[in-house]
Amino acid sequence: MSGAARSARQWRAASAGNGVLFVLIALLIALTLGMAQLEPLFRALFPDLGNPLYARDSFLNLMLAHIGLVLVSSLISVTIGIAAGLFVTRPVGREFEPMVSSLAAIGQTFPPAAVLAIAVPLAGFGFAPTIIALSLYGLLPVIQNTIAGLGTVPQTTLEAARGNGMSRWQILRRVELPLAMRVIIAGIRVSVIINIGTATIGSTVGAKSLGTPLIAGLVGNNLAYVIQGALLVGLLAIVTDLLFERLERRYSFGGQA
Repeated sequence: MSGAARSARQWRAASAGNGVLFVLIALLIALTLGMAQLEPLFRALFPDLGNPLYARDSFLNLMLAHIGLVLVSSLISVTIGIAAGLFVTRPVGREFEPMVSSLAAIGQTFPPAAVLAIAVPLAGFGFAPTIIALSLYGLLPVIQNTIAGLGTVPQTTLEAARGNGMSRWQILRRVELPLAMRVIIAGIRVSVIINIGTATIGSTVGAKSLGTPLIAGLVGNNLAYVIQGALLVGLLAIVTDLLFERLERRYSFGGQA
């Protein structure tokens, strides 16, 4: 296949992918702002329910609160995770790699609900304990991928950089991180997607999120509430995943953004 044909095929695939992304973003925005317009539909689907549309708070407020939880917790996870990954891949911290990986794995396998139960007596209800749980839960993918990404940098490349007189900081910034960035972003992607879904449990301890209608629906046996919350959470996760996919392409050799 000629280079022109290959480029044309890649352009068509990218255009189709962008079209799907734009449609999903538009659908997410439309449902967030206009869920109330679907009340007749939910009344028809659930005629036995007196209140088929969640109305205790606007879905826009719930969406913004949910995104806030994910952003803050992911920022903490990414900052600590990348710093820990960098530390254990340096000569001074290499002996701590098994311990750091084990601690991160414990944070991942420990149920978020259990973390909330422990954090609530210390941090109270609402935002703070949810952030603690999500931050711990999102650490492992970031740490693992930072270590893996930096480990894929060829030794010959590092030796060539040293031969050119680069300092350790210059090698890290100009050589190691750019080459490892795609793998690191893949870890961040997994961490963020996990937190988008897990953030819903914050509503069990009073944190406002898209889990609020989910919990209200489960407690009140209102399936319509559950569908409304789950639909927005699912769309948010899919859109975020597709955005990260495009970000990863920017750091692939020969890839197209």
